[in-house]
Amino acid sequence: MTPMPAPPPCGDLRVSDNRRFLVRADGRPFFWLGDTAWQLFHDLNREEAEFYLRVRAAQGFNVIQAVVLAEHGGRDVPNAYGHLSLQDNDPTRPNEGYFEHVDWIVATAERLGLYVGMLPTWGSYVIQAPWSKHIRPIFTEENAAVYGKWLGRRYGGCPNLVWILGGDRVADGVVNVWRAMANGLRESDGGRHLITFHPAGGNTSARWVHDETWLDFNMIQSGHACRCGRNWEMIAADYARRPVKPVLDGEPIYEDHPFGQQPANGYSDDHDVRQAAYWAVFSGAPGHTYGCHDIWMMNRPDRHWVATGRMHWREALHLPGALDMRHVRRLMESRPFLTRFPDPSLVRNPGCDWDHAAATRDGTPGQSDATFLMVYTPVVRHLVVQTSAIPARRLRTWWYDVREGLALDAGERDNPGELGLRPPAYGPDWALVIDDASAGYAPPGQGA
Repeated sequence: MTPMPAPPPCGDLRVSDNRRFLVRADGRPFFWLGDTAWQLFHDLNREEAEFYLRVRAAQGFNVIQAVVLAEHGGRDVPNAYGHLSLQDNDPTRPNEGYFEHVDWIVATAERLGLYVGMLPTWGSYVIQAPWSKHIRPIFTEENAAVYGKWLGRRYGGCPNLVWILGGDRVADGVVNVWRAMANGLRESDGGRHLITFHPAGGNTSARWVHDETWLDFNMIQSGHACRCGRNWEMIAADYARRPVKPVLDGEPIYEDHPFGQQPANGYSDDHDVRQAAYWAVFSGAPGHTYGCHDIWMMNRPDRHWVATGRMHWREALHLPGALDMRHVRRLMESRPFLTRFPDPSLVRNPGCDWDHAAATRDGTPGQSDATFLMVYTPVVRHLVVQTSAIPARRLRTWWYDVREGLALDAGERDNPGELGLRPPAYGPDWALVIDDASAGYAPPGQGA
C-alpha cells in the first residue's frame, strides 16, 4: 500500500466560494478526514499522544476531534500529569498546567500536518442530559463568553484549529450559551477559525443553529443505533437548506461499537464505517469523520470509561476500517473537487436501506456536462447508471476497490446514455467511476 503524500503545512481554512466545501486560504480543496479522539487531551500523556497522532497522520487522517473539558473525568479527574482542567470547577479560571498539555498536543498535531477540531467543552457541562444526572452543568451565558474569549486568545494564533461547539448534546434552551461562547471565540481569535456544532445522536446542528452567523458549516451525528444509519438522508436534508452551508457527518457509526449500545446486538465492522463514509461524501459532504469505540475513550485494561470497549486503543488504531478511510479521501482528491455535487438521478433503483447506492458527479445540476460520475454500492449487485450526464461519445469505466484503494480498469466503451454494470464478485462494497475518456484522468485514487 502506497503511503499518503507528505501533508502540506497547516494553514487557515475557509468555506469555498460556492459554500459547499472547505478550502485552504489559497483556495486549494481540503478534504476533511477526521477521527474522534474525544478524551485525547485529558487521558493521554505526551508519549502516548504523539504515538496516536503519528499513526493517524500516516494513515491519511488530517483532522483530530478532541474535547478540552472531556466527557469522562473532564472536571473532577486530573489529566495524565495530575492537573485538573479548571480551578474550583469555574470556567473563568482555567488551570495553566492542564492547558500547557493541551498546547503541546495542538503544536505536535500541527507539526504532523494535522488540524485539531477542538471542542471547548462536552455538552453535558452546558445542558443536563437525562442519562447523566450526576453531571451538573457549569456554563452560563456570562461565563461561556469569558471562557470563549480566553480560549480564543490562547489558540488564536494556531493555524491548525477548527472550533466545534455542542459536544454531543441537544441545544434546547441553551443556544444563548453556545452563542455567547462562539462570539467570545470570534472576538478574541479575530474570526480566524471556522466554527461548527457537534449535536446529539440522530441530530443535525441545523436543528438549532443553522441561521446563526457564527456557524460556518453544519455537522450531523448519524450515530450508533443500528447497522444502517441512513446518513445520506441527513446530509441531503442539510445540503438543501438555505442559506447554503457545508455539512459533514462528524460522528457516524463507530468501528467496533455495539449496535444500539447493546453487545447482544453485535458490533460494527469495517464495512459499516466504509458505508457511512461513502454514503455521506457521495451525498454532498466535503469530507467525513471516522470513529472507533475503543479510540474515542482511549480504552485500556486499567480504565474503561464505557464497559463495552473490547481492546486497547493502541491495537484499535490498526482496525481495517481506519486503514480504509484513506481510500475515500484519495478517490475524491483524484477528480475535480469543487464542482462536484450529489446526483441521485444517476442510478435507477438506487435501493432504500442497507443496499442504498449513492451517486455524485461534477458539472452543473440539471445539465449534461459532467466529466466524471461515481456510484457507491454497499453490496454486489447490478447497477443501471445514467451516463447521459456525460456528453462525451466515449467513456472510460473503473471499479474502485474501497478496501484496498485499487482501481480495476473496466475498459473504454461508447456512451449509450445508460449502462448496466455489475462489480466484481468479491466485495461486498465497490465504487464505480465513469470518466469522459477524453478527459485523461489518472486511475481513480491516483494523481491526487
